[in-house]
Amino acid sequence: MHIVIMGCGRVGSALAQALEEQGHTIAVVDRDPTAFRRLGSSFGGRRVTGIGFDQDTLREAGIEDAGAFAAVSSGDNSNIIAARVAREMFGIENVAARIYDPRRAEVYQRLGIPTVATVRWTADQMLRRLLPSGAEPLWRDPTGGVQLAEVHTSAAWVGHRISRLQDETGVRVAFLTRLGEAILPSSQTVLQEGDLVHVMMRTDEIDRVEAAFVKGPDEEGGR
Repeated sequence: MHIVIMGCGRVGSALAQALEEQGHTIAVVDRDPTAFRRLGSSFGGRRVTGIGFDQDTLREAGIEDAGAFAAVSSGDNSNIIAARVAREMFGIENVAARIYDPRRAEVYQRLGIPTVATVRWTADQMLRRLLPSGAEPLWRDPTGGVQLAEVHTSAAWVGHRISRLQDETGVRVAFLTRLGEAILPSSQTVLQEGDLVHVMMRTDEIDRVEAAFVKGPDEEGGR
């Protein structure tokens, strides 16, 4: 796949190198030509100097043949404008924008433009580890009806199978994080202390699901 990246800061350069190592062709756009030094001499992709939301600049970067576009410059406005141009003018489906302002990120997420709110994400992750509670949304479908979330799980669920957790709470467990590693559980996987549970659920059922995870399993049920 050909991928265009706007912004050659630490994130953009690391993303470009990682994607190139996976076999993709890459074009990096930045208005500052000295920024391309971060790519290193081994980088084989295109280096395009220009404004990332300018259509001619994007064409020079190969946007018409691209399968994905990432806007990771240091400016929220530039990132979201570039993301919209890539999607609306060039029809790129796989588009993502880095947004520093979490309020803006939520707005654009609802408009169907995937965003990464870096400051909010870092703070939320720290709080999640210090004060685990409730559900932390990680992804929402464009309609907002379904979401992937990490849900705080009561210690009462430890020792019970994933199948029971799903049956009693009505969610689908997407994956677990155990000892720092993501695992895909089967219905027979048993929850262990310290597991982080990531589930798919309907957005309008968050309160009910949170309550079921905190309450623990039905005492009349079996393991």
